[in-house]
Amino acid sequence: MLALNCTNRLKLIVLIIVSLLSACDNAKESVEKKPGQALASVNGNEITMLQLNDELVRAGVRSEQFEAASKQILESLIARQLIVDEAVRTKLDRTPEVMQARERANAQVIAQAYLQRITNKLGKPSQIEIDEFYQRNPGYFEKRKQFDLTIVRIALNDLNKELETVLGTAKSIDEVTAWLDKQGTQYTRNVALRSTADLSSNIVNMILEKGKNHIFVVQERTHNLLIAVNAIKENPLSLTLATPQIEKFLSNQKYKYASEEEINRLRSSAKIEYFGKNAPNLNLKDSNMNAQPMESFLDKKDLENSSNNLNQSNSMSIERSIERGMMGLK
Repeated sequence: MLALNCTNRLKLIVLIIVSLLSACDNAKESVEKKPGQALASVNGNEITMLQLNDELVRAGVRSEQFEAASKQILESLIARQLIVDEAVRTKLDRTPEVMQARERANAQVIAQAYLQRITNKLGKPSQIEIDEFYQRNPGYFEKRKQFDLTIVRIALNDLNKELETVLGTAKSIDEVTAWLDKQGTQYTRNVALRSTADLSSNIVNMILEKGKNHIFVVQERTHNLLIAVNAIKENPLSLTLATPQIEKFLSNQKYKYASEEEINRLRSSAKIEYFGKNAPNLNLKDSNMNAQPMESFLDKKDLENSSNNLNQSNSMSIERSIERGMMGLK
């Protein structure tokens, strides 16, 4: 049987959980004929073709996978109904935690449906908008560069004055790891390829300024990363290849702004009262509220070829670390 990919499995699990929360009340009622051709019946509750098709669409199943996926999803719907029946029998649907979760899920679904109706009226980004965005950001596209990195991970407390001295005089990361070996310091070593489309502009500028054979230190929550730049290569991304990602980014931006405008409109006509110390300080404004940070567009899943990622887990660590700041050691 053809297996669904991990993403679709995750979506299916989420759908099952949400449906569990919303279905409990109906389970106590007498059997009701649902619209659509019945595919199965669980304790008198029908599972229909309409339900199955809805799950297939929501899970993003491709047409060539429909037959195999339909069997899996039907079994999942049967399992869901069995769980619902047992949850109702044990009165789990009436616990405070479940009732609160159901209310939250219901509110989210309704709010999302409303915003979706607003944003559905938005048009797709024009080719002119896409072209302008491409031209405004050459560092992420036409003049994109690729960095060949070596990353050594050590514990936070292992970065002492002595190691800082070694980092300041070392000609290569090999010299550093040789010193760590002599000290008996535990570490892991990996390699990764990152581009200017994966790192914040200040980090890119620092790397380009310092050049190759320079070791940077990135502090994570529980570790320090010693990052050596081994090579810097040209890695341009053509307008043709970048267009789908730019279109997605600009569409998301339109969605975000339209949603914020609608929320502001609703707030202006609503009566909102804060109690106690919950009132916001309206004098404090986020100076970045209207900013469009390029880093939000830099999704490595969209812009980076899978062949450029030699160590996915390590690359994710670098990205998280970049947000905490980088310190260059001379």
